Amino acid sequence: MQENLPNHIAVIPDGNRRWAKARGLEPWLGHEHGAYAFKEIVKESFAQGIKYFTFWASSEDNIKKRNPLEVAFYFKLIKKAFNDFEKDSYAHDHKIKVDFMGSWEKMFPADIKEIIYRIKKKTENYADRFLTLLLAYDGRTEMLQALHRLYQDNPAVKPAPDFIKKYLYTKDLPPVDLVIRTGGEPHWSAGFMMWDVADSQLYFTPTLWPDFNKKELAKALLSYSATQRRLGA
Repeated sequence: MQENLPNHIAVIPDGNRRWAKARGLEPWLGHEHGAYAFKEIVKESFAQGIKYFTFWASSEDNIKKRNPLEVAFYFKLIKKAFNDFEKDSYAHDHKIKVDFMGSWEKMFPADIKEIIYRIKKKTENYADRFLTLLLAYDGRTEMLQALHRLYQDNPAVKPAPDFIKKYLYTKDLPPVDLVIRTGGEPHWSAGFMMWDVADSQLYFTPTLWPDFNKKELAKALLSYSATQRRLGA
């Protein structure tokens, strides 16, 4: 196990569709292979000693703007994945609290939401590790909703950093130490966790997400441990 590990990793898993296209497959099949990578990387991260793992599983635009066939396949894929996860003892054996953030309650089918509610309920009292899935997530939506709720509850209060944090989806999560973005395109998307990544170390890799494995994760963690974080100082 490496020293100087991040406490909180957030992953932007780019490249599923390009991975499929390069192999002559339908784009949505890249998501299926990306799901295999997700399972491996989550387990390896926790095994390495990472306490918080946040994964951007879909954006609002992924659900609203992509081919309906691709969206339907995505829903079918995550329904099976969540069903399998619920039956597996992994989260219970390792006392992992699983949470889901984003606009999924508005945009996901009822049958998937029922599974999500059950997983949240069954793991809500665990506190050894924390797995957060961002579903139909957009950082701009998160910030706007937070400010709206803040002013509804406290119309006369001037916002301060700690005060704003209390109204975010991620109010119970610590700042992100390391962001990993796969796929070779070093840009940000949809205001991803904009409050929580203010001081994050960023790791961009050309590896497409379905090919991101334990060795690739080790490279990212080594890069993090070898870098002196100045945090603006």
